[in-house]
Amino acid sequence: MAQLPPFPGTSGRRDWRTAFDAVGKLMANGDDTQQVFRIMRALNVGNAPQNYARLIATEQGGRIAYERVELAQRFSDPAFVASFAPGTVGAAYRTFLETTGYSADGLVEVSKLEGDPEAVDHPYAWMGRRIRDTHDIWHVITGYQADEPMGEAALVAFSFAQVGGLGWALIGTAAALKSLRVAKNRLFADAVWEGYRHGRAARWLQGEDYLTLLHEPMDAARARLGIREPVAYRRAQRELGAAMADFLKERRAVA
Repeated sequence: MAQLPPFPGTSGRRDWRTAFDAVGKLMANGDDTQQVFRIMRALNVGNAPQNYARLIATEQGGRIAYERVELAQRFSDPAFVASFAPGTVGAAYRTFLETTGYSADGLVEVSKLEGDPEAVDHPYAWMGRRIRDTHDIWHVITGYQADEPMGEAALVAFSFAQVGGLGWALIGTAAALKSLRVAKNRLFADAVWEGYRHGRAARWLQGEDYLTLLHEPMDAARARLGIREPVAYRRAQRELGAAMADFLKERRAVA
């Protein structure tokens, strides 16, 4: 794989103090999504250059990088979102937006921090935005729900396997450890570990042309990309019951 220079002006050092402060706040209040981005900034040093190098080394990655589509802008266009045929990845994404109330613009807003390196005009910053903006598409493709802590934690683990970055690893590990205390069993933690294994087994999703992928039938896309059924995750959803409710109650009580 090609080796590229670091992001200009960065020290290359991880900020563990900020990361642990942010993960503590996130575990106390899972709705405080901005802490996720604090953790990413603190620990995912060098991650965007690595993924950008990997992208342009793929067959269609050079074209994707050259075109530099801003996915959040496309995903926020109502006409674009309405264009997908039933049964496609895009149609499932449309349903996701309608049922959760989430939006690509909302994810952009919550990600904004002072001195945000992803706000500048640079290929690495664009790669960072691309990873951010495909997060909800990954929820749709993998089946990990976005409106529950376990679904987010499982996708975080999947993301770490896919794109690297110690920030993802810290969040997933912290959530799994908290679940052992709250749920008193391994079901949540097993779902997180399954997310990591499935991320390792799948094709590299950042190498996909999302403007094409969204028009692909969901079942065909999952098969082509090697997305496995989240068996442990579904089992945990079924069996945790009151334990998951207690997890959510604890999370909101301290919000």
